[in-house]
Amino acid sequence: MKTILRGGRVVDPVHDRDAVADVHIDGARIVAPFPDEAADRIVRVDGCLVMAAGIDLHSHIGGGKMVIARELMGEDHHRHRIAAAGPFRAGSGRAVPSSFQTGYAYAHMGYTMAFEPAMLPINARGAHLEMADIPVLDRGAYVLLGNDDLLLELLARGERSAVCDLVGWMLRATRAMAVKLVNPGGIEAFKWGLRSIDLDEAGPHYGLTPRQILTALAEAVDRLGLPHPLHIHGLHLGLPGSAATTRATIEALEGRRAHLTHLQFHAYGREGPKGFSSGAAEIMELLRRHPNISLDVGQVMFGQTVTASADIMSQARNAAYARPKRSCLMDIECEAGCGVVPFRYRHRNFVHALQWVIGLELFLLMDDPWRIALTTDHPNGAPFTTYPELIRLLGERAYREAMLARLPAEVREVSVLADIRREYSLSEIAVITRAGPARLLGLEDRGHLGPGAVADVVVHECGRDLAATFAQVRHLLKAGQFVVENGELRPEATARGGAIHVVEAPFDPAIRRHAARHLEEVRGMRVESLEIGEDELAELGPLEAHRPRRHMAA
Repeated sequence: MKTILRGGRVVDPVHDRDAVADVHIDGARIVAPFPDEAADRIVRVDGCLVMAAGIDLHSHIGGGKMVIARELMGEDHHRHRIAAAGPFRAGSGRAVPSSFQTGYAYAHMGYTMAFEPAMLPINARGAHLEMADIPVLDRGAYVLLGNDDLLLELLARGERSAVCDLVGWMLRATRAMAVKLVNPGGIEAFKWGLRSIDLDEAGPHYGLTPRQILTALAEAVDRLGLPHPLHIHGLHLGLPGSAATTRATIEALEGRRAHLTHLQFHAYGREGPKGFSSGAAEIMELLRRHPNISLDVGQVMFGQTVTASADIMSQARNAAYARPKRSCLMDIECEAGCGVVPFRYRHRNFVHALQWVIGLELFLLMDDPWRIALTTDHPNGAPFTTYPELIRLLGERAYREAMLARLPAEVREVSVLADIRREYSLSEIAVITRAGPARLLGLEDRGHLGPGAVADVVVHECGRDLAATFAQVRHLLKAGQFVVENGELRPEATARGGAIHVVEAPFDPAIRRHAARHLEEVRGMRVESLEIGEDELAELGPLEAHRPRRHMAA
């Protein structure tokens, strides 16, 4: 099938394009222009924006914590019920929408890819099965390491090469795309009674500091040549003074590649009469000198949501502020923890308002949009369906200032947002929502509209403002097939999910034997119970494997 999208405003920052042009598609790929008479279909998109489809590199869409979140949010699912319509499945929920509604909502916003950022090894099979129920989206997951006994045991013995092999084997066993680190050493320390831990504080039992765990995993990811750097949820999430810890973490990496996730929650100072202020400006100044670091924001948006995290230290603190008043905290033996806490962000609350401000400061003070990705840490900062509103805040200064004026006056005294005049251009919006995430994940044929790219293309009608423009698409094509046409989902294109993205990393087979002994002795389980076979994945969708960019010898 050969298709031409004709007459739209093509915004493709990878190829420095922002002009009225045509997009030519042959089968599943974008190709060089061909004659009109060779086209099977020419679709007029005059006056519309044409971009590569959106890519969400950090969105909690699968895994046991999402099941628990839905169970805790009964009111949310009762209020937001969507009946089945023809071939489309029923669903519910706004803060944590059910699987089918997740896929439909992403498609209506023009997204075709989303990545689950915290997959426990022991729950990997369940996470992949849950994500297989999400229609439309290509997906992948980041395996959660850094508080698991097997890795900490190797690191405590000084076996850095074995740590690297373990990371490679874990990626293969769980069929993951990248490696996630949450509160290094903190989850393990929580199980021994500690409620906070500093970067250079030795944890109980293994005697390891968070710095040692952080640098060992960052080194392993670099040695393996993984496309995406170590995905880091740092220490002291949500606490005043966390900005200083973030700056120390950046320095501790000593030039190694790293991606700091939901940085808004780690960018708090201690200034002002309330002892709580923005540390965004100081962090951004440091990041200008550290091009090895990328980030996503985890923007807070006002309203009801639910927080879900492996960082049981922070969630144990947050449980006191749950709204509705319920929570679930658990220990995942030998691997991590899990905390799920419903939460409502209110614009008249000083802390919540300042969180909103700090996220926007991070976006607007970052002078290199290729190193920052648009996220709300769905659902922790807000549901992913708030993205159009967030884009408007970034791209329309007058609207942002009007919203800021509604917040408590003291917020402006401990932040710099009121002084920032910047507005994101459409090209910059395309960078932080598609081109940049594709580059950060090593997806060379996604996020752009050049010849050879996969034909994941979105057409937005220009609305009265940026939120209206990005809230609903006119057309969405996935691999050259219409998923949304004239604003309506196409049943045949939304009945199934997309590809499963994984990375194939090298490892010494001896590490599997070591892991097998550990699992048998410590957990009483066979190593085959952890490993996901090729035949299992084949039942869930096509596999798209990515190779390391380089492999540094041990």
